[in-house]
Amino acid sequence: MEYRTLGTSELKVSELAFGAWAIGGWLWGGADAKDAIKAIETAVDHGMTTIDTAAVYGFGLSEELVGKAVKGKRSKTQILTKFGMVWDEKKGKFYFSTKDNDGKNIDIYAYSSKERVLADCDMSLKRLGTDYIDLYQIHWPDATTPIAETMEALQILIRQGKIRAGAVSNYSAGQMDEALKTYHIASNQIPYSMVNRAIEKESVPFCLKNNVGILAYSPLQRGLLTGKFKKDHNFNDGDSRPDTPFYKEPNLSRIIEFTEKLNVIAGELNVTLTQLVLNWTKEQAGITCVLAGARNPQQVLDNVKAVDFRIPQDLMTEINNHVAGLRLEIKN
Repeated sequence: MEYRTLGTSELKVSELAFGAWAIGGWLWGGADAKDAIKAIETAVDHGMTTIDTAAVYGFGLSEELVGKAVKGKRSKTQILTKFGMVWDEKKGKFYFSTKDNDGKNIDIYAYSSKERVLADCDMSLKRLGTDYIDLYQIHWPDATTPIAETMEALQILIRQGKIRAGAVSNYSAGQMDEALKTYHIASNQIPYSMVNRAIEKESVPFCLKNNVGILAYSPLQRGLLTGKFKKDHNFNDGDSRPDTPFYKEPNLSRIIEFTEKLNVIAGELNVTLTQLVLNWTKEQAGITCVLAGARNPQQVLDNVKAVDFRIPQDLMTEINNHVAGLRLEIKN
């Protein structure tokens, strides 16, 4: 496993990180806590020492599970978490309504005032069972709070020793530019996959120019690029994936056909489709780290093997041709 420096910070992260959204259960149709803890422990034991979570994942549950999993191993790990998505007060920008893990209706707001950020950090530290967070990221832009105010909160937390570095998530190039006027963010966590390459137009060039790291999330497009999903797949209650454009027709059929082509290449390399996709993603321009979610140890063991090989140039060219030829209908 290679470790890469994140932007201008002193923080080094594993090229593959454990994405802890799914273990929170929320929007993924539930999760088993024991399997989740074992999955994180397995990741750390196999060099995937960077773990990315968020306060809103499972409404605190994901952070609690991460805290239990890294107990006794904290010095070996890099904990990345996020703030600014609140469900306990109606302030900031309303994002959407959903249900919590108990089926209760709940409203989610993006809110990142200085006071709220400082309070959120203390709550995350408690749930994680640690006295510092390696990377603290605003989860989504908050149009009701000046970006400078949020960045000032990160600077305060750094001075207090509660975080090692501050960052953003889901920021546009323009929003990153505004953030940099106050604080040099270490990274931007943004969605990126073979079927979702929107960041290549503006965000990647901006990050390369300004030495801002990129944490790529959803590289497997929430499981779709594993090749395991077919048109008649039955999802668990509470699973939001069927409502996303990638799981709807005609995109679903086109992506399934696309994965079948990639599977042939994976077979030539004697690797799984998942490993091929993760390997390709981590080698793309500007990508510092790729988040790979897992709900159990076996999925982790499959993911970590994605760093054990290199894709030959001829096959990389073939893959890129397939990627460039994929046509999806995504409404902005």
